[in-house]
Amino acid sequence: LLFAILCIRIYVAVRFDFRYGPGTVASLLHDAILTMGAFALLGREFSLTTIAAILTVIGFSMNDTIVVFDRIRENTTKLKDKKFEQIVNAAMNETMSRTILTSATVFFVTLAMNIWGTGVIRDFAFAMNVGVIIGTFSSVFIASPILIWLNDKSLQSQKKPRRSSGTTPA
Repeated sequence: LLFAILCIRIYVAVRFDFRYGPGTVASLLHDAILTMGAFALLGREFSLTTIAAILTVIGFSMNDTIVVFDRIRENTTKLKDKKFEQIVNAAMNETMSRTILTSATVFFVTLAMNIWGTGVIRDFAFAMNVGVIIGTFSSVFIASPILIWLNDKSLQSQKKPRRSSGTTPA
């Protein structure tokens, strides 16, 4: 799981700039840890199928986060006169219906597998049910706020005047 998250971090670093990566990785870690926590809390068996489901959840959440971040990047060029928070809000509003429909579709299919499936299929479906709910939450409420926070920090560091080493303040 950590290797998969490291590879995702490298992909995000290449695809976007440095501000987008930490939010993505934080949301992916959130998704994986809480999904594993649900298994531990309910005393469910943790198997290779469960690991496959958690990797699927990570991929699903990554896709959702990248869709939102792509829209933010597009809106940044289109809406140059707006604050970054407003650009992120507009991107979230534009992609929210897609996020809800995609998540609901996956959730209901895996819910049916969870209800009528048996054995490892039920474990996979349970992990997907938990992961889809958590992944949708993290794409909206974890990745984007971290992006806004890092953007603010980046702007603050650019605004600070830098002193040269040879001068002293008067």
